Amino acid sequence: MLVIVLENAPPRLRGRLALWLLEVRAGVYLGDVTRRVREMIWKNIEVGLEDGNAVMAWSTNTESGFDFVTLGKNRRIPVEFDGLKLVSFLPVASLENNVINQ
Repeated sequence: MLVIVLENAPPRLRGRLALWLLEVRAGVYLGDVTRRVREMIWKNIEVGLEDGNAVMAWSTNTESGFDFVTLGKNRRIPVEFDGLKLVSFLPVASLENNVINQ
C-alpha cells in the first residue's frame, strides 16, 4: 500500500499522480505499486512540487510495518531513533511565537 499526501502542489503534478494512483481526497493519493514505480513517482514529485510539501508512506518489512519520506517545508521531520523512524517537530520561529502570543 502506498499513500501520498500533497499540500500546495501545482495542478499539473496532481494530475500526473492521478495517472498511477487514486485521489481519494484533495491531495491524498492511494495505490499498490512496485518499488520501482514508487521511486519513479517520488522523482516526479521532487521535480514538480515547487513550493509545496509532500509525504509518501508505504508498507514495508520494518518494526513499524511502514516507511516514509518527506519533501518541502514542514515543521514535521523524520528522525531515526533506535531503528525506528519517528516524527520530530521543528521549533516555531520566535517571530511566529510573538504573533501567536499577541
